[in-house]
Amino acid sequence: MNPKEKIAIRVAKELKEGQLVNLGIGLPTLVANYIPENIHVFFQSENGIVGMGPAPEPGFENKDLTNAGGQFVTALSGAMTFDSAFSFALIRGGHLDVTVLGGLQVDEEGHLANWMIPGKMIPGMGGAMDLVTGAKKVIVAMTHTAKGTPKIVKKCSLPLTSIRRVDLIVTELAVIKPTDEGLLLKEIAKETSLDEVLSLTEAKLIISDDLKTF
Repeated sequence: MNPKEKIAIRVAKELKEGQLVNLGIGLPTLVANYIPENIHVFFQSENGIVGMGPAPEPGFENKDLTNAGGQFVTALSGAMTFDSAFSFALIRGGHLDVTVLGGLQVDEEGHLANWMIPGKMIPGMGGAMDLVTGAKKVIVAMTHTAKGTPKIVKKCSLPLTSIRRVDLIVTELAVIKPTDEGLLLKEIAKETSLDEVLSLTEAKLIISDDLKTF
């Protein structure tokens, strides 16, 4: 299992029955493939879908049915499509229960930077700023490092997506909850160790008294 799949599987366990959930571009879109069969959630994509299903089987792709990242998706029975105005009314109106977003950095205060790297071309800021501000719960799904460089840092050096604190960080090595006191390390992967997680994290971590593995 590759790191991204491991992250997506762990994030999927955070979702609850009946929730309206937005999946950001990239790694977060994988979450739709790992929802337990007994849990029914409604996936929203900001390009205009509620009721988005997992990736289609090869040969069953529909060029008119994609997620916000342009990847082919399926539509569940009862799904609906709509324009961007309605889509962002859902997001900005506080109707999303959860958003799952990728990240470039998260700092000790739980601030997310995920929309640009200065000096590099970007297609646009997308919906990340609206999603972090409008969703009831924000989960960051990202690899723990970028080619060995920690992505969980003391202070973000990249432009912030929002001043709002995110609610949970899930990497292939750890599950971390930002709190008023700092970053609480709640879980570590079975294949790693506490020392490895600490060595690959620039930010200070508060180790939970009830540290679990996943």
